[in-house]
Parts: sequence; structure tokens; C-alpha cells
Amino acid sequence: MQQQVPRAEDPLTRLNDLATAYRANALAEPAYYRVMFEQTVPGFRPSAEALGAAESAFDASVAAVQACIESGVFGPRDAHEISKILWAAAHGAVSLEIAGHFPPEAAARRFTTLMTAVGQAFLADEQGQGRTS
Repeated sequence: MQQQVPRAEDPLTRLNDLATAYRANALAEPAYYRVMFEQTVPGFRPSAEALGAAESAFDASVAAVQACIESGVFGPRDAHEISKILWAAAHGAVSLEIAGHFPPEAAARRFTTLMTAVGQAFLADEQGQGRTS
């Protein structure tokens, strides 16, 4: 997934691009997405290779969040924890979309709105301090 995302100079743009790629990949391979993340096959556990690929994608998110922190876009917080929260939001929206709960004409807008809203919780304020939440 990360190879498909152009390397943006702006760290927040990079983070948003990764989220968009996550959604695009899930929509392109909904059966794979369901098997990997929704335990649609009882007792199935993804292979070490598949888990490694997922971990690599998550590491890219952590790095993008860390770049947002270092640039002052996000306040000083734990990049790993922020990434987990962003992933939870993205995963929820994508899962609902794949299940047909979001009509196609509204899904992209809802995804963007959700990710923007969640990301705002981590923005640095005018004094360079992170918001508390």
C-alpha cells in the first residue's frame, strides 16, 4: 500500500494520503479486507507474511504521525497511540462502507470528514502545545 502513495512534503498530506490509500485498498479487495480484519472465517489466522505486511502499513502510519508531531502540526503525544486511534476510525468507516451501510455517493465524503475530525483532536494549538482529549 505504501508504495502506491506519493511521498508528500507536507506531513499532514502524507498522513491523509495513507488513509486514502487504506480505504482504496480495502474497497479494491473487500473479501481480503474482511478475512484480514473481520474474522469472517472462524478460526482463521492470517499468515505471518500477511501480518507482516499489515504491520509494515501500520509502521508507515506511525512514521507519518511522528512527522506531524515533529513538524508541530500535532502536539507532543504518542505517535503509536494516535495511529491506533486513526486506524480505528478508518477501519470503522471502511467496514461500514464495505457492508453497504454508506451509499457510494456519500462514502468518500464521510470518510474524509471522519478522518479530519479525528485528526483535529491531535492538532497543536497556537502555543505549540497539544490539545488535551
